[in-house]
Amino acid sequence: MASSPQKSPSTPKSPVPKSPSSRKDESFLGKLGGTLARRKKAKEVSELQEEGKNAINLPLSPIAIELDREDTVLEENEVRTMLDPNSRNDPKLQELIKVFIDWINDELVEERIIVKDLAEDLYDGQVLQKLFEKLEGEKLNVAEVTQSEIAQKQKLQTVLEKINETLKLPPRSIKWTVDGVHVKSLVAILHLLVAVSQYYRAPIRLPDHVSVQVVVVQKREGILQSRHIQEEITGNIEALSGRHERDAFDTLFDHAPDKLNVVKKFADGVYLVLLMGLVEDYFIPLHNFFLTPDSFEHKVHNVSFAFELMQDGGLEKPKPRSEDIVNCDLKSTLRVLYNLFTKYRNVE
Repeated sequence: MASSPQKSPSTPKSPVPKSPSSRKDESFLGKLGGTLARRKKAKEVSELQEEGKNAINLPLSPIAIELDREDTVLEENEVRTMLDPNSRNDPKLQELIKVFIDWINDELVEERIIVKDLAEDLYDGQVLQKLFEKLEGEKLNVAEVTQSEIAQKQKLQTVLEKINETLKLPPRSIKWTVDGVHVKSLVAILHLLVAVSQYYRAPIRLPDHVSVQVVVVQKREGILQSRHIQEEITGNIEALSGRHERDAFDTLFDHAPDKLNVVKKFADGVYLVLLMGLVEDYFIPLHNFFLTPDSFEHKVHNVSFAFELMQDGGLEKPKPRSEDIVNCDLKSTLRVLYNLFTKYRNVE
């Protein structure tokens, strides 16, 4: 019987040395694989966070709400109001924001303050302080610079208390709070600016009937509950300002507001007083008014004195307030000047 041939033991192959380029390729692939693995892990974490957010929001709100991280950190029963992201691009809202930014920058030009974002620039009270001091002509006893959150809130509270005291609004009409402004609630800040601008008869034109969708979030039993409401920021601005009927000045204001800046020359009342002396042909003693007024009160005195001279000349009492003229309310100033023109246009 033939025996099967025996297999000789295989000789182990000696390892083939790798070239430097091969090592470099393996190193590159290893790094690439690690990078891809980290990205995949980061994506999984992001998806998990999104799933957690939806688990909180979706059972209570059928509409997915994109909340900022700070807006989800609430105490039990705490309520927070924020602008629905879908309302941010509303043209009327954007117009209102731009009007306020331009107005604040115009008022604070001497302070070298430039506002670019209402929520980001007004939340700590610094700009609000400077704006109130400029409009009211009163210096507030607060720290100029605050860094900590506690110090910012203390300053903001002092500023808002002074504003509320000045505006004399009923409590239910005050739609802003220290916390609301400090957490950069654009809705609260807009309500505040609307009230301030109307009180001081700011020389700006606010868009009518600006409304936004607002998300109201409340934490109950550890769960965030949310609902949507429609919030009116501005109503009928003409009605609130006491000007119900449109006239030629409204048309002029709509189409050529840039040509009306000349009326600002009458804001301190000096030209109005001197003009009355010219058209009535009499000398006005300099001690009766302030030739170089340096405060809001001096300017109001001058305009009020000019109004008295107008009534002495046979004109009806002007409908605008003296403060309207001092605050450069364009329509009010034009109406006063037009009444003077109508009466004295034939005077030689």
